[in-house]
Amino acid sequence: MPPSNQDQTPTREIRILALDVGEKRIGLAVSDPLGITAQGISVLTRQNRETDLARLREVAQEYQVQEILVGLPRHMDGRPGRQAEAVLELAQTLGDSLGIPVTAWDERLTTMQAERVLLEADLSRQRRRRVVDQVAAVLILQSYLEYRNLSK
Repeated sequence: MPPSNQDQTPTREIRILALDVGEKRIGLAVSDPLGITAQGISVLTRQNRETDLARLREVAQEYQVQEILVGLPRHMDGRPGRQAEAVLELAQTLGDSLGIPVTAWDERLTTMQAERVLLEADLSRQRRRRVVDQVAAVLILQSYLEYRNLSK
């Protein structure tokens, strides 16, 4: 006899928006509703703080995200990178305006990993430059999702 719906543990759906924040671009990725996989959604070209925040709020609302994950730049010895404070401030302002939590996640080497993935995919230099931040956001989010799922 198949198990009834009452025997199944309810699955909590959560969408997480990951940001790979750079000086010129912000790579975006979102989790599937079950929090298992990461999908790249776009790269935002930075304009100014208010415009960037408005566009990020629109994306967060469109995907109905319940958490913001931001890649935290760190040096190889673990010290925060020079952009860490600005990245955290942007993400926290976004999270506060949406009323959702913000989590910082170590992003060391993700851009290098993203470059390697794109080179293996044989993309042109121009195409790689346009999507590397998005791929980095996917890698940041996927590592976070794997950590969350192993911790359950």
